Amino acid sequence: MNKTELIERIAEQTDVPASEAQRHFEAFERVVTETLKGGDEVRITGFGKFSVKERKAREGRNPQTGEKMKIAASKVPSFSAGNALKGAI
Repeated sequence: MNKTELIERIAEQTDVPASEAQRHFEAFERVVTETLKGGDEVRITGFGKFSVKERKAREGRNPQTGEKMKIAASKVPSFSAGNALKGAI
């Protein structure tokens, strides 16, 4: 399922136009993004938790040349499924 299909499904289940469902979904995306950028996490009880994980600097290889290279430390978004979501699957 892609973003468009998800928005259409939300619109169907909530009896609202797809344009309104899209606005709400995009607001959800913005709020989650801003919260993670601010260093906090988003917990939705039963569904899951959005957070930021820190990746340490490490050594990798250039796939074309095989040459060793340093990969800088970085922050990446993460999602952990909640128990209700895990149980539903």
